Formats: sequence, C-alpha cells, structure tokens
Amino acid sequence: MSPTLDLWQTEWCPASHRVRQRLTELALTYTAHQVPVERDDREQLQQVTGAQTIPVLVADEEVIVGAEAILAYLEEHFDEPPGAVGQRAKAVKAKQKELEEACRELAAATH
Repeated sequence: MSPTLDLWQTEWCPASHRVRQRLTELALTYTAHQVPVERDDREQLQQVTGAQTIPVLVADEEVIVGAEAILAYLEEHFDEPPGAVGQRAKAVKAKQKELEEACRELAAATH
C-alpha cells in the first residue's frame, strides 16, 4: 500500500516543480500544501514538518526535506510506471513551447 503523501511547496519554486514533476511521472497521488513566500510566515510548515524550507514531502510519518532528498526517497520507494517516459516527453514539449512564446514576446517588446 502506498503511503499518504503531502508535499509542502510553492508554485514558483523550481525545486518544488522538479518534485511535482517526478510525482506526476510516478503517477502518485499527493496533497499539495501551499507555503507562504516569507519564511517568517511559515508557522504551519514548521509545526507539521519541523522545517522552514521547501520542498518538504511527508510520507506517512516520515519527513523528507529538500528536492534531492525527496527525489532519492521516491527513487528508492517507487517503481517507475510505463507512462513516465511519456510524461517526461510531454513536459519537455510544454517547456519548449513556453520558452518559444516568451522569446517571441521578448523580441516583439524590444523591436
């Protein structure tokens, strides 16, 4: 049985993004908890996890802090499903499209 997964993160954090992407690739269900931008406002994060930095994954009672530690935990505890390669390919295409659009907008704004 899979553990209950709670991810403490923000949408703007690149490390949180890498963890969310890997959770998606592994087809894992998790609950995302949005964390305030300012560290001084992260009382709930500290109360629940003991951490003040993100991302933090709580897997049942185990608290894993930091993207590298979380990714290692996921690698150790979950097998990669067949759909993971397709998920990664789709993410690459979406990022490429986003960057191409940003470049077009930047070029239009500077000319």
